[in-house]
Amino acid sequence: MSPEEVSGVVSTFSVYPAGVNQSEAIGWGERPSSAADPGAASAAADDKLLDAYSRAVIGAVDRVSPSLVNIEVHQSAGRTRSGEPHERRGGGSGFVFTPDGLILTNSHVVHDASRIDVTLSDGRRMPATAIGDDPASDLAVVRVDEPGLTAAALGDSQQLRVGQLVVALGSPYGFQSTVTAGVVSALGRSLRSYSGRLIDDVIQTDAALNPGNSGGPLVDSAGRVVGVNTATILPAQGICFAIGINTAKFVASRLLRDGRIRRSYIGVSAQTVPVHRRVVRFYDLAKESGALVLSVEEKSPAKRAGLRDGDIIIALEGKPVAGVDDLHRLLADIRAGCSLTVLRHTEKIELKIVPEEAAN
Repeated sequence: MSPEEVSGVVSTFSVYPAGVNQSEAIGWGERPSSAADPGAASAAADDKLLDAYSRAVIGAVDRVSPSLVNIEVHQSAGRTRSGEPHERRGGGSGFVFTPDGLILTNSHVVHDASRIDVTLSDGRRMPATAIGDDPASDLAVVRVDEPGLTAAALGDSQQLRVGQLVVALGSPYGFQSTVTAGVVSALGRSLRSYSGRLIDDVIQTDAALNPGNSGGPLVDSAGRVVGVNTATILPAQGICFAIGINTAKFVASRLLRDGRIRRSYIGVSAQTVPVHRRVVRFYDLAKESGALVLSVEEKSPAKRAGLRDGDIIIALEGKPVAGVDDLHRLLADIRAGCSLTVLRHTEKIELKIVPEEAAN
């Protein structure tokens, strides 16, 4: 056989050292494929992850954006030197939560408004009337006379977890349907409303909020509203707040019924916390969470009843308290003395408390 023929035969085979199969032969003269390149595999995985993130945000926006509205407010500001009436203009966001035109927004957006105009997501503009607003929770309900609107799906803010993806929608500076995305940075925050009352169980997120985002929805990846955007700390980067939708559901129902919120007051600052499973099983508790007392005001009903910092409220008048939202809801219905069940360390204690009606 000639040298040329031998060369041709050898070239038709992959030649590896004895005992080394083809899959192990990378590095023996063959260039590795991209599939075997860890960098390429990592980049492909990153691309898939980014695609999944984008799809989640896009899906959430598609579900809730038809319910988003822009709110323009006119407020009387006295008269000019010439005697002409003077108006201030402001605005914010909101979202439709019933098909017959009920809209949820912030109290500070519509409070003391002499005229309210709403622009729907399809560009239609119409007047709105205020049903009621609650400065203590910074929530308000307005109505437009337009049936057949797309209502946003409402979620459960008590099921949120730190690190969960959330999307904030609104119309900052009048721009329609602006979207920002981020995560739940913390739960159980307290935020003082412009009325002076402390709003408990507030959601902290790094989804950017700007002036005009107030009242817009904070939604999860499934497009369910889990909060109402309310505030941002201006000097800080990425510290924004939303009121939990569970609180908003309760406030909206009372505003629709009474036009205002009548609250009983016990004088504590609290946040929702889980209860240890052993304690839950030992006392056969109906809920696995409660309202942790962070502080007790002096000369308050809670102070007189003997409530202490660190106590976990688990029931009020025999009804389970799974968190701050439940405590607010139950206190709204109580006008006389009642029993308060708390966990103090691992001991279950019954206290007698006489709530007072909070000043509006």
